[in-house]
Amino acid sequence: MKSKKLLYTLCGSVLLFFGVKSVQAQGCVAIRHFSSCVGNTLESNLLGPGDIQIGTNYRYFKSFRHFRGTEEEPDRVANGSEVINHSHSWDFFLTYGITDRLYTSITIPTVINTRSSLYEHGREERNMTYSRGLADIRVGVGYWLFDLEKHQNGNLALGLGLKLPTGNYNASDIFYNVGPEGSPQVRPVDQSIQPGDGGFGITLDFQFYQKIAEKFFAYGGGFYLLNPRETNGTRTFRETLSPILENEAIMAVPDQFSVRAGVSHSFSNTISGSLGARYEGVPVKDLIGGNEGFRRPGNVLSIDPGIAFMKNSFSLNLNVPFAVRRDRPQSVTDKQTEEATGNPRNGDAAFADYLINVGVSYRFANKKVKVDPALMNEFKN
Repeated sequence: MKSKKLLYTLCGSVLLFFGVKSVQAQGCVAIRHFSSCVGNTLESNLLGPGDIQIGTNYRYFKSFRHFRGTEEEPDRVANGSEVINHSHSWDFFLTYGITDRLYTSITIPTVINTRSSLYEHGREERNMTYSRGLADIRVGVGYWLFDLEKHQNGNLALGLGLKLPTGNYNASDIFYNVGPEGSPQVRPVDQSIQPGDGGFGITLDFQFYQKIAEKFFAYGGGFYLLNPRETNGTRTFRETLSPILENEAIMAVPDQFSVRAGVSHSFSNTISGSLGARYEGVPVKDLIGGNEGFRRPGNVLSIDPGIAFMKNSFSLNLNVPFAVRRDRPQSVTDKQTEEATGNPRNGDAAFADYLINVGVSYRFANKKVKVDPALMNEFKN
């Protein structure tokens, strides 16, 4: 009972406001929507036996700034040839406390995406393609390594999850000026707005917190998505743009990663703020499996300010990460082409300036467990 009270105390005081409900990419065209299988906020994962946390996280970004390596290509915006993605995503999650330290979670994501470009429509006129629907569902388990009663000021959790290929990875729309004699043609939309990637994935994740001063906590966490499947069979039609893109005719199923860290401060019993950094992206090569097919590797370093509100079992948070460094490194195809032709090659990708994350959640506590209000107030004050 004592450890149970302590767990609720921690959840209700300084551990609620360490980020959004999921680790989200900063808006690179290379980086599709994804989040950890077991959630990445402490309030979702510090649960007692029988406790349930439900909630949703909304994310929006607009990517339009083109980079090759770390160098921006401002002329793309100036001459109107930039690719513009608008991405809206909603993660609906449920986390269940098995014990004070062991928890399990399911995340059901949905997306609505649009993509506006010239080069995909015969370079004659700008047109838009769309995708929407269910994305890849994630399930997983997590475990706090140290006893909460004995380690009140810091802890570390490790998680293991499974990503299911529930999202459509062959979503299609009409492309103009690309068919016979310049006619419209139905083709798969770009990889960056496909709801799914077509592969079973394994997610390894971690999160930690550590008290550093009165009302100040350091926090951190991250995940790595292992996607063993090499390609998913969806055609890109990139080989029709140039013969050197023949290697990119089929979409790859790439790995993805994200890490973050920062400091959180409680301003009052209900309001908290945080300031941190996050680094996320798609690697050039997967850890497991081959590297054929089309991918846009890329990574983003962002400054991540946030604010959150909690009262009783309800919590609301807002994070607005903004990019300070964007990098589109050479892909495997870029390197192969450069070696074969002797000419330098580095593909580009479009990135966002910032993204918006809004999360809301509610905790259903096990009514068999009573929390001592005096203990709660002692930790809050």
